[in-house]
Amino acid sequence: MLQHDHFQRPLRRLASPREVVRQFMPNWFTATMGTGILALALNQLPVPPPGLHAMAVGIWLFDIVLFALFSALYLARWAFFFDGARRIFGHSVMSMFFGAIPMGLATIVNGFIAFGPPLLGPAAFAVAHVLWWLDVAMALASGLVIPFLMFTRQEHSIEKMTAVWLLPVVAAEVAAVSGAQLIPHVAGAHAAFRLLILNCALWAFSVPLALSILVILVLRLILHKLPHKDMAASSWLALGPIGTGALGLLLLGQDAPAVLARVGMAGLGPVAQGIGLVGGTMLLGYGVWWLLLAMMITARYLRDGMPFNIGWWGFTFPLGVYAVAVLALARQAHLVVLDGAGAALVGLLVLMWGTVMVRTVIGAWRGDLFFAPCLLSNVAPIADFHAKADVA
Repeated sequence: MLQHDHFQRPLRRLASPREVVRQFMPNWFTATMGTGILALALNQLPVPPPGLHAMAVGIWLFDIVLFALFSALYLARWAFFFDGARRIFGHSVMSMFFGAIPMGLATIVNGFIAFGPPLLGPAAFAVAHVLWWLDVAMALASGLVIPFLMFTRQEHSIEKMTAVWLLPVVAAEVAAVSGAQLIPHVAGAHAAFRLLILNCALWAFSVPLALSILVILVLRLILHKLPHKDMAASSWLALGPIGTGALGLLLLGQDAPAVLARVGMAGLGPVAQGIGLVGGTMLLGYGVWWLLLAMMITARYLRDGMPFNIGWWGFTFPLGVYAVAVLALARQAHLVVLDGAGAALVGLLVLMWGTVMVRTVIGAWRGDLFFAPCLLSNVAPIADFHAKADVA
């Protein structure tokens, strides 16, 4: 039960308010991922109730505020606590969360496309385009630099592996999904064609590697069983690259016929569209296995006790992007049953987001959630990478 002392002096668990900056880590950007995908998923519901669109816009604007606040805090950490901040590159868990920064930004880019025009007019697409290039740059850096550090500097083992390995490499396919939504708003046939090709390359930069990591993850689970309870939410992360990969195929396939026809390749359009539809369907089918498995694993953790930490945001974005992909397939395949399935997943997302957001606000108020394990040692045990903040 929540205690009244949870709402006493803010940040009382920290030695001083400066610790908020010194202990701030990029895993906080998973909150912007989960909040942004909630706004986008609500906007995709086939039969939205009155007022839902306005609510989605409000959540998206709140997401922008969160992203700006977290960016300021993390930049301040590098400015005022540089020696401590740079130790993240040697940490085998926290460094993975650099991928959360471009993925959080991607939800804002998508929001400018979905919600921006009524607020800003055509300028919304220009803003989205500029932010998208920044997102691409960060996603490519994350997908290259973090694996390189894993190969050369960090200490890893199969036994300590979790699905957080996916975070740095998945950012590029998330950027591809955002870029696919920009294609219809690009002026010029050849500019649209170049953007289509670039987004296909971004998809390929990420998805095959992510799927290979999932193979290793299955082996790790077989040999070493479930990870520590502090990493319970990581069981949902596998849905991220599967859902985003499927959504990327569906959106790029949808864009392809019009784009290719304008550059004299009309014959390839239906082929690309078919590949997108069939490939997206197959990936979503694969995701059903991971979705059901994640539910079973979570039930097991709940039975044994699952303390709250900032990693619980891992419940939200993967589920959200998988739900949006299911709804996209429902529209393209004209399958009403998938509309119902997608709506049910969005309903589950709302429940998870609300639960995690309330606990995050409480944990942040108390100061429990501001914790940088890389300050304790160069390579902290995997069980220490979250603050031990049980606010139940």
